[in-house]
Amino acid sequence: MAKKTGLGKGLGAIFGDEALKEPERSEKKADSKKEPKGSINNKEEKGEQGKELMVKIAFIEPRKDQPRKDFNEEQLGELADSMKNYGVLQPLLVQKKGDIYEIIAGERRWRAAKLAGLKEVPVVVREYNEQQKTEIALIENVQRADLNPIEEAMAYQQLMEEFHMKQEDIAARVSKNRTTITNSMRLLKLDKRVQQMLVENKITSGHGRALLAVEDKDAQYQLAEKIIQEGLNVRDVEKLVKALTKPPKEKKEITREDESLKVIFQNLEDRMKSIMGTKVSINRKDKNKGRIEIEYYSPAELERIVELIESIK
Repeated sequence: MAKKTGLGKGLGAIFGDEALKEPERSEKKADSKKEPKGSINNKEEKGEQGKELMVKIAFIEPRKDQPRKDFNEEQLGELADSMKNYGVLQPLLVQKKGDIYEIIAGERRWRAAKLAGLKEVPVVVREYNEQQKTEIALIENVQRADLNPIEEAMAYQQLMEEFHMKQEDIAARVSKNRTTITNSMRLLKLDKRVQQMLVENKITSGHGRALLAVEDKDAQYQLAEKIIQEGLNVRDVEKLVKALTKPPKEKKEITREDESLKVIFQNLEDRMKSIMGTKVSINRKDKNKGRIEIEYYSPAELERIVELIESIK
């Protein structure tokens, strides 16, 4: 169990017994009325603000809209083992909400503490509005690299849609540049099956951004499957996508005139070949221009061809 911390006072004096024990009906009177079950009066709530306290895990709950949804069981187990020996070294950041404490930052620590069998954990109580709570939870997770690419992108989207924040504002909050925020949110345009592969760490964000150039969702998914099966890196995927999205060359329609000219120039090549005694190619640029190539295979043959051309008068 984690060692109790505080200012030397009993926890009951800071919290009131109701917050540290199983809920019981308070016998205290206020204006001749009984307080609600497990409640803490305003004076006590204000006294909690900013202090590090020990609170029973049963009185702590995570936020429903916390950015992080996926928790690695192996890593939680390792953290739980550490907590059994050393306790919870960093307090959770919480906010009082009715009879419970809502986690603003530290859900991973809370889960590990439960796994370790701890009955209480250290917390610091603060008061935040909804936007601040979302920002703090996001910043903590981003700075710790705890979010998978899709969770991070969805958190940015939530800040934009619910709180009307601009990408520049989000970038400033999480200490990243605007392009990083934009690229992160673009991943939400991927096929849902491909997004799940990102969540499960089967492909990387780089793979995901490369796949965005493929508009067809099924094609995206098939390429993502190929990435996993063949262990393709991002450069390989970019080449595949480029080949897949490259527009096909238009086939030039061959006319009768083209066929006739082809025969004529082939005949001319054959006549020059018989005269020169070597291969001759006529490369046409258009109807009026072109280039004649005469091949030779030794210095002596080149000398012979030059003498042949000089003899023409």
